Amino acid sequence: MTDSADGIIRIEDLEFRYGEGDFALLVPELVVERGEKVAVIGPSGSGKTTLLNLIAGIAMPQRGRVVTKGVEVTSLDDSRRREFRIRNIGLVFQEFELLEHLSVLDNVLLPYRINPSLRLEPPVRQRAATLAERVGVADKLGRYAHRLSQGEKQRAAVCRALIAKPDLLLADEPTGNLEPANKGRVLEILFDYAEEHGATLLTVTHDHDLLDRFGRVIDFREFHSITAAPPPPQVDAPEARA
Repeated sequence: MTDSADGIIRIEDLEFRYGEGDFALLVPELVVERGEKVAVIGPSGSGKTTLLNLIAGIAMPQRGRVVTKGVEVTSLDDSRRREFRIRNIGLVFQEFELLEHLSVLDNVLLPYRINPSLRLEPPVRQRAATLAERVGVADKLGRYAHRLSQGEKQRAAVCRALIAKPDLLLADEPTGNLEPANKGRVLEILFDYAEEHGATLLTVTHDHDLLDRFGRVIDFREFHSITAAPPPPQVDAPEARA
């Protein structure tokens, strides 16, 4: 199965549950085509973040198939899912997932530090500096992550998501911690990157003012059943999710 024929993301007969809880994410079919810009909306606890984790192979379903970029992610073991994720997917997490003991520059370059198949060469460092300039954190590259504001952390996380030139961007509330000026800047960077590289952008958002920027909006209420709040998912450590 290839993404050009069946979408860069294809989900079939998926069921995901948190342990013995009452929450169930049920997706009979979902296809996202290459180059699409898709917003995912829905109430808190409906499984929107879980969807991103399943597409990236951070979480695994109890049933069904997840095919990302032509690779059946649900058939890979942990290490192969991690390698695939780092090479092919740019992730912007709601909680940033920056490593506090590293500088902003080292956080941005983290995919190259933890995946030997990515070579950290001078053009990559220059790209990191260019991205930091575009999002307004160029003067913070030498600063440790714990010394950043929430908005600065979010912008650094966007730089890290783009550094390896992924074909797929998965963003969980990428503008949620930003003031209006920087919200527009970060959104433009994500959209510009998608346009320039023909990349696919799938974004979870509660900001309905942004929805007209997307080509398609998925209301997630149709994909879940829930009678109690789910416990937090067990997923990979931050280093593994970069």
